[in-house]
Order: sequence, then structure tokens, then C-alpha cells
Amino acid sequence: MNEKPEVIFEDSDLIVVIKPVGITVIPDRIHTERPTVQSILEKEYGKLFVVHRIDKGTSGIMCFARNEAAHRNLSLQFQNHTVKKVYRAIVKGRMKQKEGIVDAPLAENTVRPGTMLIHKRGKDALSHYWVEEEFKHATLVRVEIKTGRTHQIRVHMASLGNPLLVDEVYAKAPAFFFSSIKKNYKQTDEEERPTIARLTLHASSLTLVHPTLGKEMTFENKLPKDMEVVLKLLRRYDV
Repeated sequence: MNEKPEVIFEDSDLIVVIKPVGITVIPDRIHTERPTVQSILEKEYGKLFVVHRIDKGTSGIMCFARNEAAHRNLSLQFQNHTVKKVYRAIVKGRMKQKEGIVDAPLAENTVRPGTMLIHKRGKDALSHYWVEEEFKHATLVRVEIKTGRTHQIRVHMASLGNPLLVDEVYAKAPAFFFSSIKKNYKQTDEEERPTIARLTLHASSLTLVHPTLGKEMTFENKLPKDMEVVLKLLRRYDV
């Protein structure tokens, strides 16, 4: 995965991009030398300030501040949970309810560092979801997160019994294969390749107040091709 982030808006205060899958926003603890969304953009735009993050395995819309004043303003918006963040996810199974709210605090799993779990000692985490499209063995949902905790959607959806269709950590599913929904699937001599092998989660919309202009702005992005391919197969073979 070597795609570059796509810039969809820029001015002197703010830059909004679509983050590709497989790249971190900032350096991780182990592979500090690998390119990040921040480092790639800074080669062209100069110093950028991080105000929020998206998982390495998640694609979608995110923003950076371009000066300290904008950074303070945007950081406060995220801190005060006034930014509207909407994701779309393909999850396993059918949801029990067409709409619901998960209000469950999240903390790091001390047994499995780097992962999260629902625990009373955790930080408040609130997710509001709506079913968009249902299939026999999967569901497309829209999720608005009121908070921005690590792995929030992944853990909250798993707690409902509907983890992401592809999530090695919380669903024990590193990939989705066409053969899992196609009746009488015929295996060729070659080993079947996965239809998708990354988190089935995409940050589709971001609404914030411009730090200088003071006006509300919404940035939207359609689902990436790999998730659309999965939906196309589900619509045809899993109804």
C-alpha cells in the first residue's frame, strides 16, 4: 500500500486529505523511519500540526492544521467533541436494531498492549449507528462517533456481536474471501486471493468550524473501490 494522501481542501489554516490504507498518520513506535501521512504532506506543504488520527488500516477523511493558532482552535473542537465524524463500516452479521447508541468506556487492554476493551476504568466513548444496507451475513452501517477513542468503532461494533467484516484483532478475520458467500464456489489451481484484506472501515465525512472564518464546513468522500467491490458481491450473492 503505497498510495499518497489525496488533498481535497487547503488554505493557509487547514489542509484536508483522504488517507489511504496501510499508512500511519504519525510515526509508530517500531517503524519510525517509514513514511507517514504527515511526513509525505510536509514535503510539499511544510510543517503541519496533527489534530486527530485515523488507524493505519482505515481509510478516509482527516485534517491537519497549518499554523499554531489553527492547531489550538481545531484541537479544542476535537477535545470538546464538537467535530462531527461519520464513518461507514461493513460488519459481520445482521444488526439486532436498525439504529442504536453504544455508550461504553474504552481502556487499553493490559494483557494485549495496543488493543482496547470496554472497561469501567476507561475513557467515555459514544457511538451512534444506523443500518444502511443489510445482507444475509453482513451489514453496511453508518457510524457517528461523538468521541474519538482508539479503535472505538471496532470495539463498540464487536461488543454488539457485529465486528468489522475484516478485522484481525477484534474479529479474528484478517481478510474476506468471495468463497465465503458464493455457493458452489469452484477453486482453481491457484490459491484464492482475498477480496479485501484490510479493515472494512472508512471515514466518510468530517464537519468542523473553520478556525479563522468561523463557518461550518463539511467534507465528504465516497467509499473506496475495494469496499465497493465487497458491497457489489454482497448485493449479488448474499441476499
